Amino acid sequence: MSPSPFTAAVDALPAPAEKPVVLRVTASAESRLRAGHPWLPVEQIKSESRAGEPGDLGVVFDRKRAFLAVGLYDPCSPLRLRVLRARKSGPIDDALLDERVAAALARRVSLPATDTDGYRMIHGESDGLPGLVADRYADTTVVKLYSHAWVPWLRPVLEALVRHQPVERVVLRLSRQLSAVPGPLFGLTDGQVLMGELPEATLTWREHGLTQEVDPVHGQKTGCFLDQRDNRRRVGELSAGRRVLNLFAYTGGFSLAAARGGATEVWSVDLSAPALAAAERNVALNRHVPAVAAARHVTRRGDAFEVLRDLQSADESFDLVIVDPPAFARSNAQLPGALEAYGRLAKLAARLVTPDGTLLLASCSRPVSADDFLATVSAAARAAGRPLRDVRETGHGLDHPTDFAESEYLKAVFATV
Repeated sequence: MSPSPFTAAVDALPAPAEKPVVLRVTASAESRLRAGHPWLPVEQIKSESRAGEPGDLGVVFDRKRAFLAVGLYDPCSPLRLRVLRARKSGPIDDALLDERVAAALARRVSLPATDTDGYRMIHGESDGLPGLVADRYADTTVVKLYSHAWVPWLRPVLEALVRHQPVERVVLRLSRQLSAVPGPLFGLTDGQVLMGELPEATLTWREHGLTQEVDPVHGQKTGCFLDQRDNRRRVGELSAGRRVLNLFAYTGGFSLAAARGGATEVWSVDLSAPALAAAERNVALNRHVPAVAAARHVTRRGDAFEVLRDLQSADESFDLVIVDPPAFARSNAQLPGALEAYGRLAKLAARLVTPDGTLLLASCSRPVSADDFLATVSAAARAAGRPLRDVRETGHGLDHPTDFAESEYLKAVFATV
């Protein structure tokens, strides 16, 4: 037997218990599970056969004692069960995980042909692996867990990933909720390297031929925002000869796309000095591209709301303004405040767009629907005296599939002002 490529931390992970937890659920939960919903919230559980551990199998039978669903049990989460099979029974084993990983990668098979080696490999629930995400950045795979239930099953998932797409290293990331809630992680930590070693040099990856750096250990999400790839390409197509303002720029993905697209000047605005420094380095990495070398790149550190007001006071204007803030709402309770914030941003940003210029507004707040987002930003632009027209709405790319309602979090509006 060949030696394990993974660290001792992976080799020491426990196996899940053989005896499942049998769950009795409410009638509404039965309906949702029968319809293929991948979550079972704790409030929809009427009884449990025993106190299970994270990663134990949980089995649900309906009122007629017929099999309904089986998945990974997590007593540390309000989502008590992450469903892997519904309606039709079958084994939950390494072969199933390998099958799900292979199917997920097959959905992305066209991406490398676009000179892109950074993309989402597994998109959790929509790829049949609820609570688990995997992103690839060139020779690095980053696996992110959103449930303690995946800890005992992590090894077969990693084995499947590196078998189907070999890489030099694998890095583990843990969600904020997972890190905050007590639960058995058996020595696993956020940013831990599970296979290979991190080089001293900065890691880089490519998107549509542009090179960008990534920090898979400390960067937001898994290092970069891969979900905006298609919108970045669209920005590049709209940027020729234009002056561009990129708010909430992070490491400058939109800025770089605009520069390559022929923008004469690009401003990157962010509150984080390290993020802006990374944006500068990303531009430098692509100075061999004539259009990038020709574009003037300006960085400005500050709060986006304040910067927008300052720019208006200075009578600045831009042909293309990009507004891609972090999530303003992570729960329905935060929805009113989020819509108010999106409206303020749209009103301020619209005033800076030149006549017949373009405004891109994006939201990654899951509780905010696409209809509410469009209505809010449209009303705000009208209130600013800069109504939107020729509106084009975009959503998820092929590596962020939306196979159930709750997976639809990303929405964007391109409009002429």
